[in-house]
Amino acid sequence: MPRVTLETAPDYARYLIAAAEDAEAHFAVTRRIRLPGLEVTARLGHGALADALEDAFVEAMSAASGVHQCRIFIGHPGIGGMPEPARWGDAHFTEHGYASRLAEAGLRGHHFHDLDFWQFYNPEARIGVQLMRAADAFPPWEPGAPLRAFLHWEYAARGMRLTHAGTLGLDGKGVLLAGAGGAGKSGTVVAGLLNGLDSVGDDYVLIDIAGGVTARPLFSALKQDPQGFARLGLKERLGTNRPLNWQGKHVFRIGDVASGAAPAKLDIGALMVPHISGSWKTSITPMSRRDAMIALAPSGIAQMPGERESGFRFFSDLTRLLPCYRLSLGTGPEEIAGTVGDFVTRGPT
Repeated sequence: MPRVTLETAPDYARYLIAAAEDAEAHFAVTRRIRLPGLEVTARLGHGALADALEDAFVEAMSAASGVHQCRIFIGHPGIGGMPEPARWGDAHFTEHGYASRLAEAGLRGHHFHDLDFWQFYNPEARIGVQLMRAADAFPPWEPGAPLRAFLHWEYAARGMRLTHAGTLGLDGKGVLLAGAGGAGKSGTVVAGLLNGLDSVGDDYVLIDIAGGVTARPLFSALKQDPQGFARLGLKERLGTNRPLNWQGKHVFRIGDVASGAAPAKLDIGALMVPHISGSWKTSITPMSRRDAMIALAPSGIAQMPGERESGFRFFSDLTRLLPCYRLSLGTGPEEIAGTVGDFVTRGPT
């Protein structure tokens, strides 16, 4: 089995992309996905990832001018001439060094060494490849947001950023919700959706800061642990006859709980950092840009491979453009949604 080093990584990337293109006729499944300013053609074999692609996205409702096209191949040995994944050959692997070496060659990539799982993208040609040992040899989080890394690289090349955050809004205006796992971000989004608010995403959203801050939808999944699922009344609404994901959470879709379709975008007026306060009443208080940056940036950079420096610059600009608040969550979903909705309607003060 070949071994890849930091020096040979760009050559390996080009080799895999060429191998995928040569095997194009042998991929059993073709999925076309229409996203903001982008149409993705994904080719892959049958299996869990092909199933996930069926309903993973909030697709753009209509075509727009200036839409880019990209092609992503998700392959494994047995599809045409796709090779066995290589092993990492250097003594140490660092994500930053790997990303920097690929960037020097005009490429992007990610390597999950425990599974010999490779992802490469050529942003100039807008073509990418994901190579796995087998159809199911992917990290457990992959079906929840498939193609995430490729979308990150494609949009980052245009000055936008996939951001690990939630959103809530009303009449086209909204707020961005950031914070570590367990802070109440996902529960806040679901509480808002159940009580008349809109959202363009709970986990990853597309943020553009050109001409103001806008958030657009990409992925349709929402997640709740069993306790939150029951507390929000979702057990009665959606039932429990669905498997828990790798985190032990229920996975459902925005359309399962929203009163209407996800909006095409939200104009973001503030950044909020939720936390569970223990109080019965929700409150919103100003917080420092520094603390908001600490809540927003680490997961957004760690979960989006490559471009670490550009990520810090982006999130620094984002927290400079938006007023930042701490959202101290009360205990009632309807009251939480009402407080956030009132804030969105009147705007930051």
